[in-house]
Amino acid sequence: MRSLLLATLLLIPAILPAQRGGGRGGAANQPPSMPLPSSPRADALKREAIADVDRMAKFTQQMVDQIFSYGELGFQEVETSRYITKILRDNGFTVQEGVAGMPTAWVARWGSGSPVIAIGSDIDGIPQASQKPGVAYQDPIVPGAPGHGEGHNSGQAVNITGILAAKKIMERDRIPGTIVVWPGVAEEQLGAKAHLIRAGLFRDVDAVIFSHVSSNLGTAWGISSSNAVISAQFSFLGQAAHSAGSPWRGRSALDAVELMNVGWNYRREHLQISQRSHYVIVDGGDQPNVVPTTASVWYYFRMPTAAATKELYETGIEIAKGAAMMTGTKLDTVQILGTAWHQHFNRPIAEAMAANAQLVGMPKWSEDDQAFARAVQTTMGSNPNGLSTELGNTLGGPATSFTGGGSDDIGDFTWSFPTVTLRYPSNVPGLPGHHWSSSMASATPIAHKGATAGAKVIAATLIDLMVRPELVRNAKTYFAEQTKDLKYAPLMREVDRPAVWLNRDIMARYKPELSKYYYDPAKYETYMEQLGIRYPVLRKP
Repeated sequence: MRSLLLATLLLIPAILPAQRGGGRGGAANQPPSMPLPSSPRADALKREAIADVDRMAKFTQQMVDQIFSYGELGFQEVETSRYITKILRDNGFTVQEGVAGMPTAWVARWGSGSPVIAIGSDIDGIPQASQKPGVAYQDPIVPGAPGHGEGHNSGQAVNITGILAAKKIMERDRIPGTIVVWPGVAEEQLGAKAHLIRAGLFRDVDAVIFSHVSSNLGTAWGISSSNAVISAQFSFLGQAAHSAGSPWRGRSALDAVELMNVGWNYRREHLQISQRSHYVIVDGGDQPNVVPTTASVWYYFRMPTAAATKELYETGIEIAKGAAMMTGTKLDTVQILGTAWHQHFNRPIAEAMAANAQLVGMPKWSEDDQAFARAVQTTMGSNPNGLSTELGNTLGGPATSFTGGGSDDIGDFTWSFPTVTLRYPSNVPGLPGHHWSSSMASATPIAHKGATAGAKVIAATLIDLMVRPELVRNAKTYFAEQTKDLKYAPLMREVDRPAVWLNRDIMARYKPELSKYYYDPAKYETYMEQLGIRYPVLRKP
């Protein structure tokens, strides 16, 4: 424990200068900005690709709507993966399915030679987030069912539309390079990306582009404000007995779970202010009149660095062992279900991507789009400011605040390859996230227009990487400096395997009903048309 703390203290100074650098200035331990020289050829090809993305707007809309209609949870993205991989095969990609021990994970490749650019986006949904799109009050498609309450349904549409536009130019002009497409499986469980990397599926990759839904268009470089995380399930084993007849003969595994939670909550006062931790009880016994033989609790441990997160997790193990001792039970297993490093994005690629975002600009929202956005914001108690019409800060710099924030296992990619994330405007600002309200706009013209804007930036950035070799060289120089003092190793243990059983029971319960509402683009222009929704529906009848 003491040696781990010492290692943490030795590592953190290598990170903090970038964290405290702020703004868009260079971090103390990073090379300065390396702007690309002008390239008339690249500029012309980008204009061509952007025009082609506009022509593919219908294709993009159908992808957004189709994936939305599946509403699948992490590790159970069966229909989603089948749909996307067919599109990729139909467009000349070679697809390897079931990679890294995950049935819904896959890697698709096209092209030959260098550079090798991997492009990914998440595909999983949120529990109990079923919602009719274009309706500004809670109105589930299937009550209690999962849905796209984070808007992950649009990311692959953004990527694949942009890829196909760039690919067309590469084929025509015989531009060398390889495109690798992959899905963010079970991102909400932080369950897959570290396994993809550990499986060696990206050994030859030169750079990674990721996309994630937002309410504006842009990217960032340097350390982000997101946390590293370890997701772990603690399972206790007790002794059954009649709860009324002979309770003294029992040893309650549920007591151990509850005492672990009490112990953790008392310990919070003495943890660093930057920590975030939360739990759910996933097994509380069978019935009240039987002393619980088994019980389990699932924790997320988060801190601003991977090393500090590992130490927080070790504290959780100590408290779990103490709970077992107090109750006369056994800490039977500790399963790591998911992990993620903190994120550090590549400056040269982010600068190129931000320039492309400036080139593309924000979508043109209709008055219906704005009225709908304001109605959604009013429903959720947010300021009814509507959608952003102007670009925000297209190039963010290193974060300066580290007292909370979510996590994304794209962090593991950022410490393994030069990586950037594109944020594209396919949802309404001011929503709580991980909630049915984030499904309201996710298959509407807001999502469709935002995805088209994002696809243009993806296409333009991909062309930059393919025809401007100095961009890849600069990205690798930055990455070498970034990782000089801090090398990536997965937070999961060697024995840990993907938790592919997660969400299986939920999807088995809801998929038969959800399948009745899968989008049929052969019959309907949009998913809203199929559901009989006249956009926008602003008030409950």
